Amino acid sequence: MIVDLHIPCYVDRYFPFTALNMVEVLKRYGCAVNYPSDQTCCGMPALFDGFTEQCKEAGEYMIKQFQNDRPIVSCGTVCTSVMKCHYHDLFHNSAMHNEYKHVQQNLFEFSSFLTEKLNVKEAGKTLKLNAVFVGGCAGVNGCINHSSDIHLISTIHGIQLISLPDGACCGWGGTMARNDEKKSVEMASALLHQIKSTGADLIVSNEPGCLMHLMMVMKKQGMEIKTMHIADVLA
Repeated sequence: MIVDLHIPCYVDRYFPFTALNMVEVLKRYGCAVNYPSDQTCCGMPALFDGFTEQCKEAGEYMIKQFQNDRPIVSCGTVCTSVMKCHYHDLFHNSAMHNEYKHVQQNLFEFSSFLTEKLNVKEAGKTLKLNAVFVGGCAGVNGCINHSSDIHLISTIHGIQLISLPDGACCGWGGTMARNDEKKSVEMASALLHQIKSTGADLIVSNEPGCLMHLMMVMKKQGMEIKTMHIADVLA
């Protein structure tokens, strides 16, 4: 099976190793990968800031990059939700309706693709750590389900997956960290202290933006908890 890779722009800039690890895992399960090199921002920052026309302009370009008849796999839940769900309001019954629906139907978040399309049942890894999972809640609000991530983490030999309360949010929110820094940092600090109280050694997420935000807050506050994207854990 050939898959097209969607790499969020902040992953390309700050977490290129996560993209490479996603490729490694996909190849392990028999996929050949193609990276459409002209892809760029999906328009998420513009959309979340209320600039829908600017998001639509970025979206039109992105949709054109993914018109191959094969799965599209992304390592970012928020960008996936923007393209899979929020593009509906921009392109439904438009001149690009068919092209948008093609992307919507073929686009998968990384872990969901592993379990739903490749039928991966177990992670096949050993990691002796106490871990918590922090899912991108902006992705959940946009119709992304975290059950595949939690299932795969729970099958890692030696890992102790500690549950967090429902609704736990790091405060990144796509653009909230920029638009309301004080509140965003307060939310991250509260979550980090909650995680620390559980005795967790590792924070796993399917959203690199959440990891980036938590890493920066920990650095400023002198906290040390290891962070990993689900692709890095499975590689």
